[in-house]
Amino acid sequence: MGWGEFRPLHTVDPHPAQPRIGRLPALSAISLSCLIRESSAGYLIAMTVLLIEIAIIFLLLLANGVFAMTELAIVSSRRALLEARAAKGDLGAAKALVLAENPNRFLSTVQVGITLIGIMAGAFGGAGIAERMAEHLAPLPVIGPYANGISFTIVIGAITYGSLVIGELVPKRLAMQFPETIACRMAGVMSSLSKIASPFTALLSKSTSGLLKLFGVREQAKTGDLSREEMLILLNAGNLDPNSSRMLQGAINFSDLDVSDIMIPRPKMTWIECDSGHSEVWKSLTESAEDFFPVYRQRKDNLIGVISIKECYAQLAAGEEIRFGDLMKPPLIVPEIQQASVLLDTFRKTGHRVGFVMNEFGVVIGMVTLTDLMEAIIGDVPSVQERLSQPVAMRDDGTYLLDGMVGLSTLETHLSGFTFTTAMEEAPRTLAALFSGTLARIPRLGDTILHGGWKFEVIDMDGMRVDKVLASPHHPPAQSNPTV
Repeated sequence: MGWGEFRPLHTVDPHPAQPRIGRLPALSAISLSCLIRESSAGYLIAMTVLLIEIAIIFLLLLANGVFAMTELAIVSSRRALLEARAAKGDLGAAKALVLAENPNRFLSTVQVGITLIGIMAGAFGGAGIAERMAEHLAPLPVIGPYANGISFTIVIGAITYGSLVIGELVPKRLAMQFPETIACRMAGVMSSLSKIASPFTALLSKSTSGLLKLFGVREQAKTGDLSREEMLILLNAGNLDPNSSRMLQGAINFSDLDVSDIMIPRPKMTWIECDSGHSEVWKSLTESAEDFFPVYRQRKDNLIGVISIKECYAQLAAGEEIRFGDLMKPPLIVPEIQQASVLLDTFRKTGHRVGFVMNEFGVVIGMVTLTDLMEAIIGDVPSVQERLSQPVAMRDDGTYLLDGMVGLSTLETHLSGFTFTTAMEEAPRTLAALFSGTLARIPRLGDTILHGGWKFEVIDMDGMRVDKVLASPHHPPAQSNPTV
């Protein structure tokens, strides 16, 4: 090559190679596909783990509900029904009875189980679900910075809601509706768990006792007996018909009654003089609503016997002359402060059917029959004669015609708004006694008193005794403001 020839610095290939343009896009598609697969697999794994954790928490809440349901079912089961099932061969009922008789270990096991379940549910919810929820909330623009707090609040709220509904309310509602059935089915499982957890529950029991002794608190055995007020509350909360409820309330209140509370007062008693003839007293006996009559000699305070109308009929049927002195039996005398339940037990042991109530001065003030004791429990069962002479009779104008010997407690039942209050040392028991105590003298025809929002007027006297009283609502006149 000479000096005049031109030689380029770079030679150009007349057949240049085609650029490998398709190779780079192919590699990018493969990488993107792999990334998509990896991210999809990771998402599925994350969702699977999340669902597993939610399922575990749900199972823990169900277990909590089982413990709570079994605890309430065994405690509230009726012993008589469990004993009946056990007698028929139900092993679950027999185990439920054992747990009910020795509840300390069983209840400790339940509390341990519920406590552990609560701790585990909180740990799974706070450590697992809350963190995973925070990862999904973090990329969001507004709530991202607060993702941890928001997720924790949502998870704790959901677990609390589930604990209340699934772990407490629904199971306990079921336990209240089907206590015996649930107790029989779950008693075997709880017995096994109690045996397994017995070392731990024993440690807890000793730790509790030691801590109480450290603070100077002595443990006292609780008998489990219900008070009268508690029994009445349970009775009112039951679904009994009115008659059954009234009878059970009467049986519960019966132990608080004295014989003086239910006795037939002395003025209402039909007395027989022992030397009287049958023709002299027969009219009084047939008009009386009672079956037993006191027999006296010369004066009524000299009570010597008692006779029944049945014995008089027997003498008449045999065609023999009735002699009260021969037919009478020794009377049963009881003090006025004796409890009605004690008198009922006396009737049961001695065969007596009537007792005569005597006060501290040796005066007979009334009598109590077996019928009176029964009516104190089941309620009044008035005879035909008693219905014709009701102690409280309402009239058409809204007033009441009252017997002077009616009890003040009876007035509280019949007279609307009437309440008895007194400042007397010895509270009166009858309407006649209320008149005497208020007036401080023997009442007279036409006397009136005001008490408990009612006006009482004496309209009939039987000698020195108040026989009939008219009661009417008392409305004091309204005070008018003077005009200036």
